[in-house]
Amino acid sequence: MSSDPWGRVDETGTVYVRTAEGEKVVGSWQAGTPEEALAYFERKYEGLVVEIGLLERRVKTTDLSAKDAQTAIDHLRQQVDEHHAVGDLQALGRRLDALVETVEKRREERRAQRARQSDEARKAKEALVAEAEELAQSEQWRAAGERLRGLVDTWKGLPRLDRKSDDELWHRFSHARSAFSKRRKAHFASLDAQREEARQVKERLVAEAESLSGSTEWGPTAARYRDLMAQWKAAGRAQREAEDDLWNRFRGAQDVFFAARGEAFAERDAEQTENLKLKEELAEEAEKLVPVTDLKAARAAFRSINERWEAIGHVPRDARPKVEGRMHTVERALQESEENEWRRTNPEARARAEGLTGQLQAAVDKLREQIDAARSAGNNAKADKLAKELEGRQALLDQALKGLEEFGG
Repeated sequence: MSSDPWGRVDETGTVYVRTAEGEKVVGSWQAGTPEEALAYFERKYEGLVVEIGLLERRVKTTDLSAKDAQTAIDHLRQQVDEHHAVGDLQALGRRLDALVETVEKRREERRAQRARQSDEARKAKEALVAEAEELAQSEQWRAAGERLRGLVDTWKGLPRLDRKSDDELWHRFSHARSAFSKRRKAHFASLDAQREEARQVKERLVAEAESLSGSTEWGPTAARYRDLMAQWKAAGRAQREAEDDLWNRFRGAQDVFFAARGEAFAERDAEQTENLKLKEELAEEAEKLVPVTDLKAARAAFRSINERWEAIGHVPRDARPKVEGRMHTVERALQESEENEWRRTNPEARARAEGLTGQLQAAVDKLREQIDAARSAGNNAKADKLAKELEGRQALLDQALKGLEEFGG
């Protein structure tokens, strides 16, 4: 018979291990000496020691999940409990108990961390919803629209909550965005109606201006043209294409009349010489408005100058191109500034671009939600198919966003 502090082999070749509960049969050994039998089962014990040590390091140094760690612990504990090894099995059991405590502690820490993250995500989404609901009442269409798009991007970067809470908050968030979009659409629809009304008014003004272009009643007709010009300015802007065409016709009718009046007054050289002096002074005053820094003030100042200009009358024919050219240069500079401002703030085209962008963004958002749902359900084939569709929609959205940048928003 052979033995060591943790086990022995009896005369029949049966191997025993000593435990706190007494001796336990490890196995039977008939192939060699008792010493070889003990050595074999001691090596099995050392193998368990190595496996437990490796698991302890994995739990300590890696992000091994609590579930996987517990599975590994249960597997090792089964081997220890089956006592098919010779050694201090009770010590191994204590080490496994300690590992269970460590894993459970980590499980609780991760559960607490997830709870904190969920709470933070909830507060963040509630803050986004509150801001979106406030923006829904804004009339700063471009700034509010940009901010709402930024809120959507922020929302996408936040973790999902439990389904009920996440759906409720998203419903409020989406409703706020929809409310803003409806108000903005109604606003620009109203602007369209105003432009159409302005077009109809200017059509009537052009018709009267053209009917007066052949008049020889110089004083009354010139006064009426001034009245028509005041009504033109008060009418507001029509759609851009109509505005340009109507203005050319209106201005052309005036030019015909005032050209005829100039011919009739050609003999009044002395008066026209004085007119030239006055107009040169006005041209000099007008030229000080360029470069344009304050468009509204410059328009008002030029309108005042132009009214005084029109009241003066014509100048000698040979001097007219130069002095009028100076005024036209200033007028063109003002028109260019106005056109630049109009292009930058064109609400009609921008509204269409924003509407398309909003539709594409909604489609992209919906596809992403469907992809997330498909992957969560394990339906990767459907998710991959949707992902290909998302690529096309995203490309269209990127083009729409690039176009929208041309309007400053």
